[in-house]
Amino acid sequence: MRKGDIVVVTEQDFDTEVLQYSRQRPVVVDFWAPWCGPCRILGPLLERLAQEADGAFRLAKVNVDENPTLAMRYGVRGIPTVKGFVNGQVVGEFMGALPEGQVRAFLRKLAPSPLDLALEKADSLLQMHDWEGAEAVYRDVLEQAPELTHARLGLAKALLMRGRAREALSLLRHFPASREYQAAQTLLPLAEALVWAESHPAGESDDPLEAMYRRALDLIRRGNLEAAMDGLIEIIRRDKHWNNDMPRKVLLGLFEILGQNHPLTRQYRRELSMALF
Repeated sequence: MRKGDIVVVTEQDFDTEVLQYSRQRPVVVDFWAPWCGPCRILGPLLERLAQEADGAFRLAKVNVDENPTLAMRYGVRGIPTVKGFVNGQVVGEFMGALPEGQVRAFLRKLAPSPLDLALEKADSLLQMHDWEGAEAVYRDVLEQAPELTHARLGLAKALLMRGRAREALSLLRHFPASREYQAAQTLLPLAEALVWAESHPAGESDDPLEAMYRRALDLIRRGNLEAAMDGLIEIIRRDKHWNNDMPRKVLLGLFEILGQNHPLTRQYRRELSMALF
């Protein structure tokens, strides 16, 4: 923790220590009082998180009994109240001794950590279909924090689109229980299909549907997703449950990678519904 990361602020120096300082980095203001029980819970938590943040934000403590004008100025109706300042403006606030997880979420939004910023960059690269760039950033994040399932899922998506299905399959088969788990399960059939396609080249089957399936998987590996989706939809039109529903499952995996708002996802989700029903 750097000197000045936790400060006691009064009415006399608030403008300097909070408003002006917040133009350099975010300031979290804790409005509290010595007699307030919840303040004695939240205060030490904020101080510990400020120490952990190592300069990502400044924590400013305001005793409302000694500084009532500040409390009135910022509409403090109960304590503890926490307000976040950026560029001299209040950009977020909460009241009460929230659980640590919720306080951390508030702080992450106000003052993202380097890892948060790296994840945001990787997600952006993924959305732009810069699979190589996304892979590199996700790997950097996982080297620092291997427990981050969000990065693990993103890496699996990038690997699938870079033609490295075996690596992606390894990540997805051993995916930890988390909020990303269901998305990982949606990607699993796509990874399995692309691994299968490595030893089953396009155009080498007497079964017309299997030949179409192999061709669609080859198109995915080449990055031609729209043509691949056309082929998968055509298989479903001819046989809704062919090969244990794998064409449908592969489509769902592609939707997961592209995102639910991508034009191809919207178009082919409609076509999938029409083909099935």
